[in-house]
Amino acid sequence: MNIVTVPRLGEMTEEVVVIEWLVSVGDRVEEGTPLLLVETDKVESEINATAAGVVTELLVAEDDELAVGDPICRIGEGA
Repeated sequence: MNIVTVPRLGEMTEEVVVIEWLVSVGDRVEEGTPLLLVETDKVESEINATAAGVVTELLVAEDDELAVGDPICRIGEGA
C-alpha cells in the first residue's frame, strides 16, 4: 500500500487547495499519472502518482485545504 502525500510544489508554497480529482477509486494508475489538480498561489498544478497500482481510497475532497506532507490517497497493488 502506497500513501500519496502533498509534495512541495514551489519554493514558498506550504498549502494547496484541491480543485478536482482526475481519478476515482478503482482506477489503475502508473507512476507519474496525474491524480488531482490543486491550486497554489493562484497557479494550478497536478499531483502525480508516486507508484503504480489501483487507487483504493481518496482521503481528501475537492475544496479541501492541505499542507505539504498531508496524505491525499492510497494506491494498492491490483490486477
